[in-house]
Amino acid sequence: MSRIRKAVLPVAGLGTRMLPATRVLPKEMLPVVDKPIVQYAVEEAMAAGIEEIVLVTGRGKILIEDHFDRAVELFETLARRGKRAELEELVAQTPVPGAIVATRQQEPKGLGHAVWCARHLVGREPFAVVLVDDLIDAPVPCLAQMVEVHARTGGNVLAVMEVPFEQTARYGIVAPGEDDGRVVEVRGLVEKPRPENAPSRLAVIGRYILMPEVMDELARHEVGAGGEIQLTDALAKLIGRQAFHGLRFEGRRYDCGDRLGYLEAVVALAAKRPDIGPAFRALLAQYL
Repeated sequence: MSRIRKAVLPVAGLGTRMLPATRVLPKEMLPVVDKPIVQYAVEEAMAAGIEEIVLVTGRGKILIEDHFDRAVELFETLARRGKRAELEELVAQTPVPGAIVATRQQEPKGLGHAVWCARHLVGREPFAVVLVDDLIDAPVPCLAQMVEVHARTGGNVLAVMEVPFEQTARYGIVAPGEDDGRVVEVRGLVEKPRPENAPSRLAVIGRYILMPEVMDELARHEVGAGGEIQLTDALAKLIGRQAFHGLRFEGRRYDCGDRLGYLEAVVALAAKRPDIGPAFRALLAQYL
């Protein structure tokens, strides 16, 4: 069984749901407490044993690459001022050389197209896809849970969660097969179905472990829902040809591409922090 060594992070989106904050600042760089959203995704991937992160970027996203670079002037300033704890934390968070690479998605043609743009960097091995907007807070990182399932089942593994039927048009929805309550066989995938056409309430959330053959399907550049090249459509064509499972992950997912979801993530993660949590909860009580 091949180890999952690489993860693709599509970060080329414009972030229109978070305007005007994202007019200049990439949405992935919005802070949740004191770390940008994208850093949570990178840390989750690294905790799952990922060795190489592939950022699929677009125009105006250079700040994301800079964030993970070695900030020489900042490091020197912190050292000169004796801020040892801050310096050690930043050094520990800086990836080793070559651990993060970037490629461009030159046109906004959808998630499937963004993943396809990483094809040469991924090669012909299983890989992960992490959608940065979905911040998942879990005792065991979500991607690590999926790597463990992949080691047992092989094939493709998707993170899934139950959503209300009235929300199925927002997600890729699984047509389920055998189900042990945690891992469910995927017998079909439908991209953003209306509630009356949805095969279940099991929605695909922004974590995937995929076999390399998905790149062959994406290379056809077939347009689906919304006039875009959909990753869900390419995956659906692999069902029946490869093992395919969904994992009901343990943890809480926050949609940081949405104003309310983003604010919920900030509040939830700040409230549980041992350093600022008690004071923050007391502060919140003044507004409730």
